[in-house]
Amino acid sequence: MTSNQALREHLLYLLRGGGAHLSFDDAIADLPAELRGAKVSGVPHTPWHLLEHLRLAQWDILEFSRNPKHVSPSFPDGYWPRSDAPPDADAWDRSVTAFRADLKAMQDLVADPATDLLARIPRGEGQTILREALLVADHNAYHLGQLVMLRRALGTWEGA
Repeated sequence: MTSNQALREHLLYLLRGGGAHLSFDDAIADLPAELRGAKVSGVPHTPWHLLEHLRLAQWDILEFSRNPKHVSPSFPDGYWPRSDAPPDADAWDRSVTAFRADLKAMQDLVADPATDLLARIPRGEGQTILREALLVADHNAYHLGQLVMLRRALGTWEGA
């Protein structure tokens, strides 16, 4: 295995929730629909806030990485939902599906041997696909950890 391929494999492992990281699917598993907009005293976010923020930020990073015409949302308002709870019965599932699709697309970009992981993204300020993939993994890990802590506070987390 070449060092380039080894680097790709390590990144994919990280993006998939490997090692000390929690997978997205584990973090959201069996969260009751009635708690998706629940608030806990002293905690600024609901599960819906965190899911949508994860989706929006990951989508933005992915599109920045692959689409030269992408325009990022305004910060911070464009990265957080306006409502505490999903606006309709299907919104949670749509957000989960979109998150998974974008995570898979980032994994595909990293896995593609034609992707130069170290080349600067032309419209960026020094960013590379490597840096953006690490940002996705880091950002997701941070907010998935928040989701687990919120689920613990809501009494709906049985994981370790």
